[in-house]
Amino acid sequence: MTNFETLLEQRLLRYVQIDTESDGRSTSTPSTLKQFDLLKLLQQELTDICAGEVQLTEKGVLYATVPATPDRLDAPTIALFAHVDTAEAYSGTGIKPIVHRNYDGGDIVLPDDPNKIISPRDFPYLGKKRQHDIITASGTTLLGADDKSGVAIIMTLAEHLLRNPSLSHSNIRVCFTPDEEIGKGVQHISRESLGADFGYTLDGGAVGALTFETFSADKATISIEGVSIHPGTAYKKLVNALHLAAKIIDALPQHTRTPETTQGREGFIHVASMSGNAAKAEIMLILRDFDMAGLESHGTLLQTICAAVQAGDPRAKIECKIEKQYRNMRYWLENDTRAVDLAVRAMKSVGVEPEFELVRGGTDGSQLTEKGIPTPNIFTGMQNLHGPLEWISVQDMATSLACCLALVQLQP
Repeated sequence: MTNFETLLEQRLLRYVQIDTESDGRSTSTPSTLKQFDLLKLLQQELTDICAGEVQLTEKGVLYATVPATPDRLDAPTIALFAHVDTAEAYSGTGIKPIVHRNYDGGDIVLPDDPNKIISPRDFPYLGKKRQHDIITASGTTLLGADDKSGVAIIMTLAEHLLRNPSLSHSNIRVCFTPDEEIGKGVQHISRESLGADFGYTLDGGAVGALTFETFSADKATISIEGVSIHPGTAYKKLVNALHLAAKIIDALPQHTRTPETTQGREGFIHVASMSGNAAKAEIMLILRDFDMAGLESHGTLLQTICAAVQAGDPRAKIECKIEKQYRNMRYWLENDTRAVDLAVRAMKSVGVEPEFELVRGGTDGSQLTEKGIPTPNIFTGMQNLHGPLEWISVQDMATSLACCLALVQLQP
């Protein structure tokens, strides 16, 4: 293994064992206090390697600076972002990372649940990683390479530059954030607090992946108030809110416009949850599309269905509230291509062919770009996210690090 690979592996193994699962039901920021366990460790590590302006805010945002070398003081400041939280979809408690050294190309059976098998038949990208060092969890938790691989890459880059002052590079702002998995990672970051001209999230998948186009996203909340009465005397009086909720869901497209029936550039309406009782019910939905016209059409359809169900029983009260979440970063990046152009040059300079990926979701970069900080997304190598089959190649992480090192050394 190279020195970089060793450092990246050691960091990732250390970071993933710290439970940082976020909580979408929480009203605090960050949503879980345990995210500070990793943030404070990173704060100390940044201090130990003599990074500048190390600051951990009460909202769980960790900033630091790797100052530009004297010959690059006039170059744009570049920010590098990674999030410390892991997804709620699968447990992040008690993670036991395993290094499968010099992978032989066969199935990887996870020891704590032998029914969990990572096979190149199911995941062809794994089949391309013979002789790589593959890191997985043990079968009962996720791994947390999303996005602690990004954290490890940025920390290794920062340490390398600070220990090698002869390497010419731009001013770099390091930023580690909480709560990305619940869509709140950068809500307390401004262009002024960050102090960067543009940036990159290190939160992508296969080698070469470069993302500058994401979904645009809205959230819809449908509140239904029925007429509650004892069921024994309910004849011609009861209006069951759950029945109305079921009618709304049943009226939505079942064979189009759903996540399981769409791909590529197709958008969808996704029923995320339903709760309540006969008196009151609530449906939570997410609306996604790459184009604003498509996103608006999803909202219009939803409003039309709610109005129709309301008209069918005017004794009920149905309210459909649609809230903006994030927008396709392409709307801004196509007018300011510096970040994307620099990433393409950096990848090619180290022999990596950029692969422009559509993200059927969002990244912190979506919201950062809208805030005026152009922020595309760069690969780290992470695979099979948010579940027990998650894995990453140490060598893929090293390739990402090489791209980032070239990126900060190139002249924009």
